[in-house]
Amino acid sequence: MKRLRMAMVGGGPGAFIGPVHRIAAELDREIELVAGVFSADPARSRAGGLAYGLNPARAYGSLAEMLAAERARPDGAQFVAVVTPNHDHLPSARAALAAGFPVISDKPMTAALAEARELAQAVQATGLPFALTYTYSGYPLVREARARIAAGALGTVRKVVVEYPQGWLAGPAQGKQAEWRVDPARAGAGGCIGDIGVHAFQLAEFVTGLRVIELLADLGAVVPGRQLDDDCSVLLRFENGARGVLLASQIEVGELNGLRIRVYGEKGGLVWKQEEPNTLMLHHLDGRSEVIRAGTSLLGPDAARRTRTPGGHPEGYLEAFANLYRDFAEVLRGGEAPLLPGVAEGLRSMAFIDTAVRASATRAGWTQLTV
Repeated sequence: MKRLRMAMVGGGPGAFIGPVHRIAAELDREIELVAGVFSADPARSRAGGLAYGLNPARAYGSLAEMLAAERARPDGAQFVAVVTPNHDHLPSARAALAAGFPVISDKPMTAALAEARELAQAVQATGLPFALTYTYSGYPLVREARARIAAGALGTVRKVVVEYPQGWLAGPAQGKQAEWRVDPARAGAGGCIGDIGVHAFQLAEFVTGLRVIELLADLGAVVPGRQLDDDCSVLLRFENGARGVLLASQIEVGELNGLRIRVYGEKGGLVWKQEEPNTLMLHHLDGRSEVIRAGTSLLGPDAARRTRTPGGHPEGYLEAFANLYRDFAEVLRGGEAPLLPGVAEGLRSMAFIDTAVRASATRAGWTQLTV
């Protein structure tokens, strides 16, 4: 099978997520990075291309140049990965789609809800594949949790608690990765809520299969002088009547990347933690607790298909990311990947950010979540 050829926008020198996208895309040898515009600065873009080991002629100085050149090549890129800060998601994805390239983009979909709606219209108009890298939906045991809830293992879902604590922005934002995340011009209206809170929201809806219909939000900028929120508490109400709590913070000193979800139903509960991703706990009403491990015969078909190593051999963030790229490759080859996040998840996630920010700022109380 020939590898699909990928072009990248963003991810140049000093970027965290660019190399992650490249490693994930190439892990299963279904995709190859062949070109990119890695920075708005042409010199830095060329340096980025050299760092990735690309043909220097295919490290471009602008997006327009890359799209035109790659479209004209017989061996040109077949899709575009957008790995820029949020403010550039819409213009980059829109231009790539207009030039005939499918797009996979880092989350959130855009910097603002209105932009997300515009991008959704562009995707619909072109009919091209579009996906978002909500990484945690690629973990095998997250998909196992979803499958078990869908099969009725918990009965009717009653309560959802999803937490995403970090501590790396407890002080002044220093360095490239921190600075753009606290800048409204690049991050959008949401700080912590748009960076990691949106991951928690997408995970809650993905695992339960339920949609949030209302929320009550309290967002704060705790660090003095900060313009965007860095600490978030959100109460949720789901379409089936279940209640939820979403906590996201980047000022909790000592926390690293502690994403955790707990779901409780009438017959049992389950717990999954990102920092222990190869274990899923399933609690039964009669007091029994079941430990489900990755790489074992207890997994259903979807989770098993996305596990690469036997039990006891840890898989984590990069492998989960790679599962999304594997799904996207399957779509590009004419297949289906129903669990791959796309336009619908992107719009709902942007509506969550927008609603939470507005509701908190106006102290509106319970507010409907509409896309």
